[in-house]
Amino acid sequence: MSRRLSLCIAAFLSASPLAALAQSMDMQNMPGMSMPSSHEQHDSPPAQDDAHAGHDTAATLPPNDHVPPPPPQTVPHVMSPAQMNAMMQMDDNESLGMLLLDRFERSRSTAGDYATSWEAEGWYGNAIDRVWLKTEGERGYGGTQDARLEALWSHAWSSFWDGQLGVRHDFGQGPNRQWLAMGVEGLAPYWFETQATFYVGEQGRTALRLETSYDLRFTQKLILAPKLELNLYGKDDPQRGISSGLSEAQAGLRLRYEFSRKFAPYVGVDWVRRFGRLDAVPAMPPMHAQETMWLLGVRMWL
Repeated sequence: MSRRLSLCIAAFLSASPLAALAQSMDMQNMPGMSMPSSHEQHDSPPAQDDAHAGHDTAATLPPNDHVPPPPPQTVPHVMSPAQMNAMMQMDDNESLGMLLLDRFERSRSTAGDYATSWEAEGWYGNAIDRVWLKTEGERGYGGTQDARLEALWSHAWSSFWDGQLGVRHDFGQGPNRQWLAMGVEGLAPYWFETQATFYVGEQGRTALRLETSYDLRFTQKLILAPKLELNLYGKDDPQRGISSGLSEAQAGLRLRYEFSRKFAPYVGVDWVRRFGRLDAVPAMPPMHAQETMWLLGVRMWL
């Protein structure tokens, strides 16, 4: 009887909440089985595994693992624009210079005449204001036939166009002439290099010179450069072989090969058409109304 009573009491105790409480207390005392309280579950984030610590920080770095330097600890003192340019070494207004021998060539015309021609220009200044020197001419068997020298001040008034103001000096055959010059130079649509200059000279003389050229690239080194030049004058100047209106039109093609940007030999052809009376002054060397010239030359930056 006593044994049966003991078994009943043991069964009652195992089904009661006290047994469940005792079992949970035993589980908490087991190693690794402690459970956080509800307060700890909400306030304390779970601990990260040491093997994965720092992975989130590495994921925020750029692909090259570059870490920016810390910000300056002191405030820089007040500086002028010149001092700022010197410190940052970013002087966009620094003065530079360039000298381009655009044409230096030997030509032979269909009439059998040989000549040496040149065209060069150089500038010094910054991106806005520059001083230009330009010269162009031709020298034949009788000496310098026709040449000009210009000194211009240039000011950029847009991204692709410069206004120019200066003087021009003509020399060679006949008397020398001086002119005041005013014009524009820049890139027309479709990348045509364009110049238009108006001149006022002595004794009421006026002139207009128009020039445009284009670089057609077959490759990075092989370039075909067509060019057109028109010269118009307000009055006749027979001592220099000039007639009023359209006095001369010249078109040319030059195929150059750039071994480098600074050295490019070329071959080409020029067509020249002159207007007006070309035999008005007997002392002048003969001039042809139409002329075709084959040429060989070089283009260089110095």
